[in-house]
Amino acid sequence: MLAAIWAQDKNGVIGKDNKLPWYLPEDLKFFKDSTVGNTLVMGRKTFEGMGSRPLPNRETIILTKAPSYTAENVKILHSTEEVVELANQQSTPVFVGGGTEIFRELLPHFDYLYRTFIDESFAGDTYMPEVDWSHWKLIEKTEGIVDERNRYKHQFEIYGRK
Repeated sequence: MLAAIWAQDKNGVIGKDNKLPWYLPEDLKFFKDSTVGNTLVMGRKTFEGMGSRPLPNRETIILTKAPSYTAENVKILHSTEEVVELANQQSTPVFVGGGTEIFRELLPHFDYLYRTFIDESFAGDTYMPEVDWSHWKLIEKTEGIVDERNRYKHQFEIYGRK
């Protein structure tokens, strides 16, 4: 199973300067709860934006076209075809956490989409590629809690391919 996981604002912004443009602890928990114990694939810029260290309790794979790229405690792949092959061989989910180009290339191969939708607008320089929602069915939707730490209205959505 291959799944995309991301948070976006209402304009499709997913990042700014290789980081999240918001702080939303509930989304970080959703991401962690979804990916712990599974494989997490991300691009080099996303990985470096997180401090160039793998997240705990996940097999971390960096997808990069740079043939000489190295990083400690991660696996390196160089094509989206390798990611699809890996997902087809594993019995546990493979989550893809960005960035834009990787989402775009893998969109036809995703079985599930895990999206946090934040009902706000943020300045950003990275956007989620356009998703043709007619190919997807909403499986689960949960309203996020807004409080002093989670200041933005948000919801967690899981879609399966029709």
